[in-house]
Amino acid sequence: MIKILAFILVVLALGFGFAWLADRPGQLSVLWEGQLIEMSLTVAATLVVTIVAVVMISWWLLRTLWTSPHSVRRYFRARTRDRGYQALSTGLIAAGAGNAVMARKMSARARGLLRADQEPLILVLEAQAAIAEGKHEEARRLFEQMANDPETRELGLRGLYAEATRLGAYEAARQYAEKAADQAPYLPWAAKAALEYRCQSGQWDDAIRLLDQQRIAHVLDRKEADRLKAVLLTAKAQDALEGDPAVARDNAVQALKLAKDLVPAAVVAAKAYIREDNLKKAASVIEQSWKLAPHPELATVYLRLRSGDAAVDRVKRAERLESLKPNNPEALLAVAEAALSAQDFAKARAKAEAAARMEQSERVYLLLADIEEAETGDQGRVRHWMGQALKAPGDPAWVADGIVSDKWLPLSPVSGRLDAFEWKMPFGQLEGALENGRSANVDRALSTLPPLQSRTEIVVEQPAKTEPAAETIVMPEGSSAPVAKPAEASPSQKLGPADPFFGRPPDDPGVRAGSQPADGQNRLKLF
Repeated sequence: MIKILAFILVVLALGFGFAWLADRPGQLSVLWEGQLIEMSLTVAATLVVTIVAVVMISWWLLRTLWTSPHSVRRYFRARTRDRGYQALSTGLIAAGAGNAVMARKMSARARGLLRADQEPLILVLEAQAAIAEGKHEEARRLFEQMANDPETRELGLRGLYAEATRLGAYEAARQYAEKAADQAPYLPWAAKAALEYRCQSGQWDDAIRLLDQQRIAHVLDRKEADRLKAVLLTAKAQDALEGDPAVARDNAVQALKLAKDLVPAAVVAAKAYIREDNLKKAASVIEQSWKLAPHPELATVYLRLRSGDAAVDRVKRAERLESLKPNNPEALLAVAEAALSAQDFAKARAKAEAAARMEQSERVYLLLADIEEAETGDQGRVRHWMGQALKAPGDPAWVADGIVSDKWLPLSPVSGRLDAFEWKMPFGQLEGALENGRSANVDRALSTLPPLQSRTEIVVEQPAKTEPAAETIVMPEGSSAPVAKPAEASPSQKLGPADPFFGRPPDDPGVRAGSQPADGQNRLKLF
């Protein structure tokens, strides 16, 4: 387009020049070797332009003839290169599709049309063809060759890492990932793999340093990088909690600044403050985190800030949490559990039932069973609440990749993914009841609660005592003195009171023998 505009401008300029000369007629006289040549200015200008055009065309023809051999060679070289790139493209597509025969054929054709030292994609195609054919030794050799070339080093390291992972050589895979991450921290796969390996070995400082490099290289956005760094700082704080509470506190507080809703960081920070005897700071950390995300671990730490507190004091602390987050199931359960420890059964029952109406779970019904056991001891009512617990949804837990853990972990033990654990229902359980809403189920459970049974006395009838039978007087032969023969005892009288088993009441710790009344009955009290 620019050339066309330039050509048009040149033509317009020439036309304008000739028109200007035509408007100003004149004669041009030239005396050369005794001859006088006269012409108009227009003819002279036309002659000059013609001479210039002839010179330029002649120069172009001479130049074309002079460079024609090189032009011919360049034409055929470009044609060969185009055919080679076409074969290379077809081979890469075939290798990606798993067509090993076509990939190998196109690889051989591309190597014949292109120079391997000038086109590194030929090595890539050969490596992919070898993988498609199952020749992994050849593929590793080609990847090592690419790793030694600065132009293809990153691709070679990626291939070596994939092959080592496939063979289960995790140490070699870690070394390839570390090398790639050191040389090119902007590679997402290398940075991720190196970060996971450093986390698995507990190298939290190195992992944080690598994460900062990824953030500078814009591999991760700011929000994701802050979250992962908070997780790493929390893991570092957990390891240092027992040995150095000050370091644990600093790391946990820094983690909370990056991710305020990270519950494990708040728990570690509060425990570190407690070890430093700074209970006010510990309570403040728990309260701030509780406002964002109520969690049973936060409630446990908060209620036991002082080891010597009475149960009534813990109830007050639980009520403090409830005031910070009213109408929350976790807050209600915290108050109910504290009230149960304080033997305040009315409050414990009321709070537990209110929590059940808001969110049914196995934990709520088991708590109601504990309240029933502690207050009444009625086993029928206890079994009723335990039956409701069996039908209720499961409690939330720390879950990652199908693994349920009793505590939070910084990375998944299955996939090694960082920040994988979530507080949720395990194994995809339903989060609520299915039949007519949650409140309706709780009301139904309360309406079907068995009545409270009072302790009663059970009267066991015993056979009346019988008088011994009269003796019979017999006269043995040849004797003048009579002999008294005792009467034969009944089967029940044959067992004397000294009998080790049948001669005493049942050996039952729940049965106690009472006083024997004169009417021949024994009263036994059952508890």
